[in-house]
Amino acid sequence: MLDISLQRVEVLLQQERYAEAEEILQGLFRNDPTDALVLSLLGEVKLQSGDYAAAHHYADQSMGIEPNNPRLHYLKARVNYQEHKLKEAITYIDEAIQLDPEDADFYAMKAAILLQQKNFQAALDAADEALDLDAENLLALNMRTTALQKLDRKEDAFLTIEGALKEDPNNSYTHSNYGWNLLEAGDHKKAQEHFKLALQNDPNNEYAQQGMVQAIKAGNPLYRIFLKYSFFMTNLTGRYQWGVIIGFYVGVRLLRGLAESNEALRPFLIPLIILLTIVAFSTWIITPVSNLLFRLHPYGKYMLDKQEIKSANLVGLSLAVSAIGFITYLIAGSAGWLVLGFLGFTLTVPLGTMYASSKNKQVLLWYPAGMAIVGALAVMETFRTEELFNGYSTAYLIGLFAYQWIANALVIRENN
Repeated sequence: MLDISLQRVEVLLQQERYAEAEEILQGLFRNDPTDALVLSLLGEVKLQSGDYAAAHHYADQSMGIEPNNPRLHYLKARVNYQEHKLKEAITYIDEAIQLDPEDADFYAMKAAILLQQKNFQAALDAADEALDLDAENLLALNMRTTALQKLDRKEDAFLTIEGALKEDPNNSYTHSNYGWNLLEAGDHKKAQEHFKLALQNDPNNEYAQQGMVQAIKAGNPLYRIFLKYSFFMTNLTGRYQWGVIIGFYVGVRLLRGLAESNEALRPFLIPLIILLTIVAFSTWIITPVSNLLFRLHPYGKYMLDKQEIKSANLVGLSLAVSAIGFITYLIAGSAGWLVLGFLGFTLTVPLGTMYASSKNKQVLLWYPAGMAIVGALAVMETFRTEELFNGYSTAYLIGLFAYQWIANALVIRENN
């Protein structure tokens, strides 16, 4: 009877019918609360359902009964991986490998963790070890593909993932992974084909949905340039990401200083400084503006999640305020309208990135609200005094400058 029930649970898990699987497992748990297999399967159900606290609870209970069971350490590694607790994940997967060095799944999982840590060569080595044990391991094939792409070995990467598709031509994750690798390689049209196949096989695949959005946006040449920059920055570790950001800022400051001190070079340096400033600002607003255009598209709006739609709506409102401010300034001439136009335009930065970090939501949600209040006070004060630079406008500019550093810090810390 137990074996039949467990077989039923396995089928339900494959069909993603987690509530039914849990109902059977809870019945088995009541009959024997010390069955490590039942506890581990409950942990698996909770992991697949996204209830990571409960997944840890059941995994810990089962490990208390069978501390040397490598599959339980593997389960703990996967839960930590989903929570982006990569140090804990690598510890557990290494323990699983030590207990059973012949399981390809463990090495494939280690490759996935190492990729998230941006240790691309080590990830490739782990994926190769997995494939030495099981040449058809799909996770290992996908991780090997991504590691090769990150190491700029594109030809080997695509040979590997095409091999993965031969093993399972309808695997949604493999098609998604193929699409993302094509997107990084600059082939957005072919990437769309694989995202489409991924979604045909699994319409709820968020990895494919996000990829399709990026692939469609990449139809715009300017967005393709931004996407290349985004991939470049994402592939760097936190230290090097900060190096690029600080180096860019210092470089612009040096050019400004040189322009101020050297009148002969000033006509050449000023346009360059303006161009670099526009490029820097565009990296902040291109995502919210492109999401706004997607929001207004009759079909594109269905590919944005609720947070992206909310952010796009606020960006649209902010740009409308900006347009009203600038146009009215040209007609009426009051400095207050100019400040309103500037406020609406610059608020697109925090409003467009307010959901950029999942771990520090409150900071990026409340900061734009505070900036909007200070900015509104600056507008009212300018209408009253006709002075562009008053205490409120100065505070707003400082807040805008600080926001870019705070948001960068939060996102870089989360990504690393």
